[in-house]
Amino acid sequence: MLLRHDAMAPAPSQSGRSRGRGAREVHWRPVNQGFEYREQVGPAAAGQTVLAYLAGRYRHSSPEVWQQRIALGEVRLGDAPAASGDRLRAGQVLVWCRPPWEEPAVPLAFAILYRDRHLLAVAKPRGLPSIPNGGFLTHTLLHLVRRAFPEATPLHRLGRGTSGLTLFARTPEARRAVSAAWRESQVEKEYRALVTGVPGRPTFSIETPIGPVPHPRLGQVYAASAARDARHALSHVRVLGERDGNAVVSVTIPTGRPHQIRIHLAAAGHPLVGDPLYVAGGVPAVEPGLPGDPGYRLHAHRLSVSLPATGHRLALECAPPPILRAETRTPGTLSGPGARTAR
Repeated sequence: MLLRHDAMAPAPSQSGRSRGRGAREVHWRPVNQGFEYREQVGPAAAGQTVLAYLAGRYRHSSPEVWQQRIALGEVRLGDAPAASGDRLRAGQVLVWCRPPWEEPAVPLAFAILYRDRHLLAVAKPRGLPSIPNGGFLTHTLLHLVRRAFPEATPLHRLGRGTSGLTLFARTPEARRAVSAAWRESQVEKEYRALVTGVPGRPTFSIETPIGPVPHPRLGQVYAASAARDARHALSHVRVLGERDGNAVVSVTIPTGRPHQIRIHLAAAGHPLVGDPLYVAGGVPAVEPGLPGDPGYRLHAHRLSVSLPATGHRLALECAPPPILRAETRTPGTLSGPGARTAR
């Protein structure tokens, strides 16, 4: 089933309009309804002015832009409009009432790969953000899925530039069961990626620790790190084929750290082709693109998990795009898109 959403329609419609068997199209205006960003002031921020705090913490906007927002009454402390020079106190609620805005154009469609009473698996297109963040609110996979399945809760998320299989829970029982399985490394995940160069070994593993590192432009990003607070991460890599001097690889990740595959392949000397952020060594570029820029090729190919209701193993697959396909196949793998239940 393919659900497509046209964000450029002239008027909103709460009910779907038929687009043929098994499909539904939903329309709404290109400008969203705006959003309130709320946070509770912590002890570290106490004593700072509203302007200094916002400009220092949220550097996607300049101090001048934050000053304009405060002057327009978009920033509140509790229920009262804030002034630039107001001093923050721990425990206060700081609110930015972001006015409605037109979101960047992205692919507004997803395909249903599997559905039962407890779980929903969908195929996310490359370029569509998974959850609201930055300039995206309604142009996200979560928003699109919840228009069709209001009860859906994401069990993981893919980066904006990553395509493929994404799993949602439809019941609290499923959310608890699958979340526990994820923590205990009982969910198997396999990805496809296009990397620069061709690794000299057909298979290898990467165990570079990953943690937050400072960056002069981005503030803080996850990367390869030798710091004490960096977390263990493990990736298993298999070379599937070559494409114009680069390689298509399969990656399985028993652990799930932020940007793990991008960081690990870069740490191994083979960054993803087109990655605007991570360079050889698994560190961020000095002058990078934004972390969400979808220039690379990464696809969530397979996932298997035990069904919450029966305990039977569910194996799911989302066919990779042509650029990530290879002739090499491993005996026993799933053939073609779709899903099956292993008993």
